[in-house]
Amino acid sequence: MEKPVIILGAKGIAQPALEIFNSNEVTVYGFLDEDESLHGTEINVVPVLGNPEDDGYLKLIGKKSEAFVAVDDNEYRQFLVKLLNERRKTQPINAIHKTANISSDAIIGHGNFINARVHIGTGAEVGSHGIFHTGAIIDHGAKLDDFVQVGAGAVINSGVTIKKGAFIGSGVTVVSGVKIGANARVGAGSVVIADVEEEATVFGNPAVAMNK
Repeated sequence: MEKPVIILGAKGIAQPALEIFNSNEVTVYGFLDEDESLHGTEINVVPVLGNPEDDGYLKLIGKKSEAFVAVDDNEYRQFLVKLLNERRKTQPINAIHKTANISSDAIIGHGNFINARVHIGTGAEVGSHGIFHTGAIIDHGAKLDDFVQVGAGAVINSGVTIKKGAFIGSGVTVVSGVKIGANARVGAGSVVIADVEEEATVFGNPAVAMNK
């Protein structure tokens, strides 16, 4: 990759994303974050330049640099992706750790954060703007929509379907063939053996819906 990268967001996954780009010998030009107290500071000698909605910095994206959205909060992540799509006519790039193992016939979208030792299996389909933490396993034939987050060490077994915006906590196991609905949340360490409705929160072994 010839162009440097501007990272939108300077908290959460921003520093791991910087490490990923550095390890792949991709230059990070700087961070943009809405928190003004971070402006003028540095993360591993890379400066936090200003606000992600500042056109003075946004105009660099597309022509002179690529962008990556390093924001954990799904709602704000979607806002920033839309901002890049509409104002810069560009898609964020993927941040893929060198130790991730992605099958040659898996399908991967744009703007994903794929950390160390993540495995994405044969025929798996991963949408765009997902977050996949260390050691997560997406087994063969699984289908994940956009903006899905999968915690460290979680195992998404073969044939699982996960809809847009769902959150899968660390150490979760989702058994083969299960469908998890849009914006559902699965608590850490849970074992999911049945379909989860959209917007539902489940937890436990086996996972059951939590009372609102």
